[in-house]
Amino acid sequence: MHTFTTFQAVVMGITQGLSEWLPISSTAHMSIVRAIFGWRFDEILFTAFKAVIQWGTVFAAVVYFREDILSILFGKTSRNRSYISNEADRRLLIPIIVGTLPLSIIGLLLNKKISLWEDNLFVIGGSLIVFALILGLAEARHSAKRSIGTVSVVDGLIVGLGQTFSLIPGASRSGTTITAALGIGLERATAARFSFLLSLPAVFLAGAYELIKYRHEIISLHIGKPMLIATVFAFIFGYASIDWLMKFLKNHPTYVFIVYRIVVGGALLYFAKAGIIH
Repeated sequence: MHTFTTFQAVVMGITQGLSEWLPISSTAHMSIVRAIFGWRFDEILFTAFKAVIQWGTVFAAVVYFREDILSILFGKTSRNRSYISNEADRRLLIPIIVGTLPLSIIGLLLNKKISLWEDNLFVIGGSLIVFALILGLAEARHSAKRSIGTVSVVDGLIVGLGQTFSLIPGASRSGTTITAALGIGLERATAARFSFLLSLPAVFLAGAYELIKYRHEIISLHIGKPMLIATVFAFIFGYASIDWLMKFLKNHPTYVFIVYRIVVGGALLYFAKAGIIH
């Protein structure tokens, strides 16, 4: 299949929007949706399609966290070393830059090898379960409630290293970064907030890279319209999922996502092994 129907674009956009910022893996759910419907796409174009519609979820996060982003880029920096406010300021800029480097480097080095696993349902199912258990361990050991004002360059590097595991299909970018952020003692909603802010540059650059790389194919095969439709739906549902998650984590732990991942991962492994889905 060399194009996308409007229905497919809407379904993929909604799936991307709902699953990108929740710790459940957008890659896993995009592959699951494809397998359930039996959709066959040109793999190169589908890779570009997924990367570009991520911009919808990026813009959703930019709009939602616009005050944090403006404060990080242009706000004042407190000189007080004991500053523990939960307001973002320019001191977060360096931790975010440092945290983006590991994924950029490792992604360039291992991109071709990792792409071979992208639609392997056994890899996805296993990753859903394994990284759910790691998140469960971080949640069980979580007790400190550090604010975003305490985030250091070392913290940024640790969360950035956690983000590199998101290269494994099914691991989940938000899942691995939230796990790392909980590990350094950030309060749950703050952990999600910092993980999203740190993820924005990598997600945006990935979309830009794929768009530039496959621009001729996108134009010649006329997938610009369905790509735009999917991006709009990804924005709408991405914003809604961020808003819901931030409110949820203020009063609840992440166990619901852990159980969900284990159930979905187990079901995926079973159906893949039985040959029910491919």
